[in-house]
Order: sequence, then structure tokens, then C-alpha cells
Amino acid sequence: MILTVLAVAAWLTICDRCAAEPGVLRSPLPKVRIGLGGRTFATEDGKPFAPMGVNYYRPGTGWAPKLWKQFDAEATRKDFARMKQLGVNCVRVFLTYGSFFMESDSLQPEGLAKFDQLLGIAEDAGIYIHPTGPDHWEGLPPWAGRDRIADQRVLEALDNFWKLFAQRYRGRNVLFAYDLLNEPQVAWDTPAMRAKWNRWLETRYGSAEKTAQAWRVKPDAIRWGNQPPPAAKDSPNDPQLLDYQHFREAIADEWTRRQAAAIKAADPQALVTVGMIQWSVPALLPNVRQYAAFRPERQAQWLDFMEVHFYPLAAGFYDYTRPEDEDRNLAYLESVVREVAATGKPVVVAEFGWYGGGKLTINRGVHPAASEDQQARWCRRAVETTEGLATGWLNWGFYDHPEARDVSQLTGLLTVDGKPKAWAREFHSLARSLAGKRIAPAKLGPRPTLDWDRAITSPKASQQFREEYLRAFKAQR
Repeated sequence: MILTVLAVAAWLTICDRCAAEPGVLRSPLPKVRIGLGGRTFATEDGKPFAPMGVNYYRPGTGWAPKLWKQFDAEATRKDFARMKQLGVNCVRVFLTYGSFFMESDSLQPEGLAKFDQLLGIAEDAGIYIHPTGPDHWEGLPPWAGRDRIADQRVLEALDNFWKLFAQRYRGRNVLFAYDLLNEPQVAWDTPAMRAKWNRWLETRYGSAEKTAQAWRVKPDAIRWGNQPPPAAKDSPNDPQLLDYQHFREAIADEWTRRQAAAIKAADPQALVTVGMIQWSVPALLPNVRQYAAFRPERQAQWLDFMEVHFYPLAAGFYDYTRPEDEDRNLAYLESVVREVAATGKPVVVAEFGWYGGGKLTINRGVHPAASEDQQARWCRRAVETTEGLATGWLNWGFYDHPEARDVSQLTGLLTVDGKPKAWAREFHSLARSLAGKRIAPAKLGPRPTLDWDRAITSPKASQQFREEYLRAFKAQR
């Protein structure tokens, strides 16, 4: 009996300390895992889980926002309480070089202390945190200012970062998953890319003669050992351009493989993904250089689930003025998420949304003002269109951010002074309807097949695909 009393007293002491100290494990949150069947999420107690949330940064902290350099714990606590009221269950935050990783072999204590505070706030609110890999928002160290995807020194540093970071937070249920980086894209031409391109050619072909034969050119057209990238022009299935795009995909593969392995070595239970930009699916490419080269079907082997970002740009900057552009963008959205979902893994649309509730000042103020209701309609339709292809959605921004130099000025659930927008009310309704729901796979009618290789060598081919997809999309409605 004495031992029992002492044990209870010790337990209460620990609980008091947990409540008082930010960052001390006290979370009642169950661990999120991949659900049965592999296409959805579930908590470890078997309940369905659909990440429904926001990307978080506070207004008044500049652009890019200084989430950590200007971290306000009390304001953040109030924000998380409001998010909980709106149905938010997952918040994506951006780790930065400036606060966490200025030296390539160590983490910065000041940043870690603030992240510990954030985790404590999130645990108290019952909201999961989804951190991205180190990014440029608060400055870059000199060694990271080069090619961040292909440079060997950067790759080694990122291995170090994840080993240290994932080890420190191993077992923290409040961490939903690690996103390796926000919207990575393989560069077209850097010193690191040129060196690896020539090694890739040597491995693939072995000689200038065989390379020339594969590319259907004369041998003297090959600069063996010093071959530059091909011209970035519309050339459907051109063998040299196609080789270069496949080489770029291999660079992306290695980048992801290394970091995923580093995380899993430190924390085998951690979920890992990559926040792919929509140019990762070549359904729309302004030019062949724009292809991000993070090809979902290749990337999936190292990732626990897939993420993709989407903004309505199918017919230029969507401004709500032409009703037909809504269907055009929804069809484009569906085509992108459908390609990502074809991997058979859960998909989160980890950035989406659009502007509403005022007039943007970007692009010299050319875009017409949009109402809150227009924003709410687009965002709701984006979720409804992708439900069953995706199993999670994170709005771009909690607040509007007037300091932004892009559409983020008016994409929030809240105005800059904290007033709920029409989209906040629609978000709350969606969040309630999805909470605890087993999201069934989408049942789509006939859709055209994306000829991937043709699309990554010809933006015109991408345009033709979108037109075919739009016709199929509208025919089903």
C-alpha cells in the first residue's frame, strides 16, 4: 500500500511537471499510422483519421514569415485553441535553416526550445504537428545556398539534420509526419547537375558512340564527359531531352531515398512524405524546365504517404470572373491528385486554397476583388472533387497575410485581425463531416491516360491532355 501511494505521488509529480514544462511528453494523442488497405490513415487505436488543417504562420512577421525568430508562445496557444474550435486536427509548420540548422553537423538549441514549446501547445490542444524539412524562410547558411537537391555537401548535411532531429523527437505522437521539404524541384543546370549528368550518361551508355546512336545524332555531336543539358524546348519524346528528364527524376529519387533512410534509422515509426509542387505531375507545364522531376510513382517506394500542393492555374490566374474556369481548374486538380493516388498510398493535399475577402495588391493589382463566398465555394469544391483520391487537406494559411508577395494575402480562414471568413465556416462543416469517417476510394468515370514521357518533353502535349480530361470530367457530371 505504501508503495502504491508513493507511486501515485510520483505520477502526480510527473504530471505537474509535464503541465508546467513545454516540450515534455504529456500527449493523449494516439500515434497516426497508415490504415488497413494502405490508402488511408488511422490512429493506433483503430479510428479513421483524415488530416484536416492548415499551414501555420502568423501575420505581422514579414515575408517570408519568421515563425521562429518571432515566436510568440501565448499568441500561438490562442491560435491553436481557435483552430481546434474550427475542426483543425493537423498543422503544417516550416522548419528553417535560420533557427534550426546553420551548422551542417548540429541543431540550434534556441530553435529546438521553441519547437518544444509548439509541440506542448499542440498536445494541449489535441492537434498534430506536421513539420517540413529546413527551408529558407529565415535565411540560408552559405553551404546551403548552392544546389539544394544535387549538391553532395547539402545531401550529407540533410542526412545529419534528420538523424539528429528525428532521434530527438522519436516517439512523439503529436508529430503526424515529416515532410522532407516544401515543394522541392530539381534544378535544370548547375555544376552539381552537370557532373552527375555526365556520370549518368557514362553508366547508361558507356561511350559517346552508343549515346549518339540512342539520341539519333552523329558521334561528333556528343561532348563526352562534358555534355551540357539539352535545350529546354518543346520536343515530344526527343530521346536526349527524355534522358535528361529521367536523369532529373533519378536525382530526386536519391535525394528522397537518403533522407527517408536517415529518418527511419533514427525513428522507424515516423511517417515520411514530400510536399510535392503540382508541377511534379506534368498535366500542366509552362515549359519543360518547370517539371519538378519528383515523379510520384518513383518517389512512392521511399514514402509512407504522398503529398501534393495545388492552386488553380489551369487557365492562368483564377479570378472567378469566368464560370467555365471553375470546371477547368477542378478537372486539372482531379487529374493531378489522381496521378498521385495511383501510387496506392494515402494522399494529402497539403497546400490548397485561393483568395477571397478583398483585393490583392500583387501583380500591380490587376486581379479583381473576390468575395469570401467565392473563396469558400472554390475551397469546398476542391475538397469535394478530390475526396476519395485524397484523404487529407491542409489549407494554405490560417490567417490572411497582407505582407505576402503572393496570393497568401487573402487565403486564410481568418482575416488578418482574426475574424472568421466564410471559408472558416465551410471548413468547420467539412471537418465535422470527415471526422472519424472512413473515406472510400473515389469512383471516377472514364478518364484519359497521361502519357508521362510525352508530357515531360512537350508542354503542348500536357495542354492536349488537360483538354481531353476536361471533356471527360464534364461528361460525368
